[in-house]
Amino acid sequence: MILGAFILAILGWAITFGWAGGNFWIKIGLSVIGVTLYSLFWQRPKITFQVRSFVIGFLSAAVLYFIFFVGDKLAPYILPGAKAQVGGIYALGEGTSKVLIFLLLFFITGPGEEIFWRGFLQDRLMTRWGRTGGFLITTVVYAGVHLFSGNLLLILAAFVAGSFWGLLYLWKRNLLIQITSHSFWSAVIFSVAPVQ
Repeated sequence: MILGAFILAILGWAITFGWAGGNFWIKIGLSVIGVTLYSLFWQRPKITFQVRSFVIGFLSAAVLYFIFFVGDKLAPYILPGAKAQVGGIYALGEGTSKVLIFLLLFFITGPGEEIFWRGFLQDRLMTRWGRTGGFLITTVVYAGVHLFSGNLLLILAAFVAGSFWGLLYLWKRNLLIQITSHSFWSAVIFSVAPVQ
């Protein structure tokens, strides 16, 4: 079941980034729906609705946004051509309504990715390989599927975000926190207040 999850994620992200046709945001949304349905087949997500969890998730999204804001300012001094690569990330959304991007990220991609990557994959891998092993494997694979983008900054961004959410899951093991954090962060950074 874990091998199947790896294969499905690799295929989904390979098609999303590798196939030039279609709308990028629709493709990533469909890829996330695919891996989420796979995880739901094997395991029902454990989500407890609490205001405190929502607040922690929202605050963690703000912290991650700040990390990326600072990273954007430092990137040109560390990576040559960083600005062009950041522009390449945002160019993926050209021609797509910001409202549509927001809705897809907030209601589909953010929740789906956390249900799959942390609630299912990291959870299963931690059971098999221990907390640290499960966290590391999930984070590396999460960043790894972004290799298909060919954008070094996007791969590093996925590693940073994946590490952040992976550590958050290690700390709280609370999917509502995860979903709130990922959904707010991605919707804001890609459609409301880009860091570039």
